[in-house]
Parts: sequence; structure tokens; C-alpha cells
Amino acid sequence: MGADQTSTLPELGFYGLAGGPPTPAPLLEEAAAGEALGLGSMFLSERFNVKEAAVLSGAAAAASRHLGIATAATNHNTRHLMVTASMATTAHRLTGGRFALGLGRGIAPLQAAYGLAPITTAQLEDVAGLLRRLWRGEAIFGHEGPAGSWPVLHLDSTFDEDIPLLLVAFGPQSLALAGRAFDAVVLHTFFTDETTARAVATVRRAAEEAGRDPASVRIWSCFATIPSSLDEQVVAKRTVGRLATYLQGYGDLLVRTNGWDPGALARLRADELFATFPGAIDQAATPEQLEHLRGLIPAEWLAPAATGSDAACAAAVRAQLDLGVDGVILHGSAPDELAGVVAAYRRDRDAARFAGLDANPGRARRT
Repeated sequence: MGADQTSTLPELGFYGLAGGPPTPAPLLEEAAAGEALGLGSMFLSERFNVKEAAVLSGAAAAASRHLGIATAATNHNTRHLMVTASMATTAHRLTGGRFALGLGRGIAPLQAAYGLAPITTAQLEDVAGLLRRLWRGEAIFGHEGPAGSWPVLHLDSTFDEDIPLLLVAFGPQSLALAGRAFDAVVLHTFFTDETTARAVATVRRAAEEAGRDPASVRIWSCFATIPSSLDEQVVAKRTVGRLATYLQGYGDLLVRTNGWDPGALARLRADELFATFPGAIDQAATPEQLEHLRGLIPAEWLAPAATGSDAACAAAVRAQLDLGVDGVILHGSAPDELAGVVAAYRRDRDAARFAGLDANPGRARRT
């Protein structure tokens, strides 16, 4: 163990544009700051406003030299497959191999509102296979599969690209898919310790059943990390507001996955503020509204997070690693807000434990 203040921490990552700012411009400074702090990877979520994943990936690549970069996640059904495949190849070569393409199911009600069909496990598995074939330079003729039908799919016959595929997974089917067909997986925020440990076991078991080395799939915990040094209203927005937003989009799934009381969710949904709130709560709720919602959300639902002092947050991050994940995304805070937490984490870090972890967040170990 040691307190090296200069080494990169490949087991730690962060999300760009935490808290959903109105402009993507801060991403450039965040990428540089995260790299300087020693964080290993930047993850990029996507919203249909100013957070388009391809543009953000290019910006992060330009603003960094060693930082791993991953979309976590974009959806395969919002672009033609050739566009997604080309985007990933471009980012892969632009970064010198630091990029991982992360896919996910998306929020079903939102996709339905935009006329997009629900994303299935079979589609994601089909897409993963097609992307890998395209990146190997294959020409695919007359494909008919769960992901769609295409007369021809082809990028470049000279390609032989090793681009990691990452899956943002929630339920058991997605977790098993990650284990058998993807290189890495990002778990969901506000998973209890029991849920995280169960998810890790599901991924590893599926990998083994598919004839893969279970350790070859890199598992990331997405862990809300909100130190108390931040403004109280900011803390409320990134804990209460963020969880309430997840409960807006897929409350039944999160409650069922964690084994929480569905009656508490029903009471929350019966509340007029929650039921009629226009848009995402974490984006627009006032401090008074957040306090109202805090009184309706059980305290144990907010507990799976790193909060409090820098030392307390660092201890909570280490506890996540002890659940069997390979890395922790310090979700909800920007690099300049995480400096104290990272310094506290370094003080008790076992460097040997993470030796060999690849700089690319989609790969488990350097090859």
C-alpha cells in the first residue's frame, strides 16, 4: 500500500458532465482535470439535448492523452448500424485504442414516445456480433436477425480493429448477456450491496458457461459519490433528485431488482408533485421540492452511495471493490469535486491489486 499521488488509478472512473449542465463545454476541462487527478476513465452518458455521445467522445479524446473513454451508454437503434460502427472505429483510432463502445437498452417510455421499438436482449446480442464482424473487415450480405435486416453491411476490408464492447446492464438477462458476449459491464446506480454482489456473480457465471474466462469481463460499479464538501442543495439534487429521476423512468425495475418495498414506490407515485412533475426531477426540481421528495423516499433507498466526508466516501468506494467489481465510477461529481475523495482513497490503496488493469475501460487486463 502507498500514497503515490501521481499514479493513474485505472480502477476509478467518472462521468462527464455530471448533473446535466446546460452546455457541454465543461467536458473539455473535465477530461483534462480527471486525467490530471489520476482517474482512469471518463464515461459518457447520452441525453437528447446537449449530450450526444459521438460528439462528446471526440471532445474527450481531444482534451486528454491517456484517459480511457467509454459511452455508457448510447443505443444501437438511434443510429444506423453503419454509423455506430464507423463512429466507434473513428474514436478508437483517434484515441490510440482508449475508446470502448458502450450500449444499453435506454428508457423504454422515452423510446416509445419517440417511435423507437423496445430494445431486446436478442437485439443487443445480434448487434454485438455484427459490430465485431464489421470491425474485422467483413462484408455482411443479407443479414436477417433480431437487430434488423440489411442487404449489405461493410466498413473497410483492411480493418482488423479490437474495439471493446461494454454493456450498461440492469436485470439478470442483460447481466448474463454481458457475461457471454461483451467485454465489460456497467452496473446501475443505487444498487444495494446484495444486488451488486449478485450481479457480479451473474456476469461471471454467464461468462464461464459461454466458455470465457470469467475474469476477462470487466465489471464497473456505478456508485453515486457526493462528498459533503459540496453545497447542500447540490448534494440533494445529485442524491434525492437523481434517484427520483430513476424512479420516474423505471421505478418498478429498480425496486424489484433491489428487493425494496413496492408499497413505498406506490406511495411516491401517488404524490401529486412526483406524479405531475414536468420532465426529469434532477434537472428542474427546486430545493423545496427535493426536500418534499426526500420525505417520501425511504432512507435505505438512498443509502447505496458514497456520501459524507472525503474519508467516508473513500471507504465506501473501497467497500464496493470488495464486492467483486473491477472498478468504481464515481458517479455524480466532476473531477474538481472529487479531489479530496481521490486523495483519501490513495492513502489506503493496494496498488498491486490493480496492476495490469487496462487503460481502456472496456478491457479487463493489458494484453
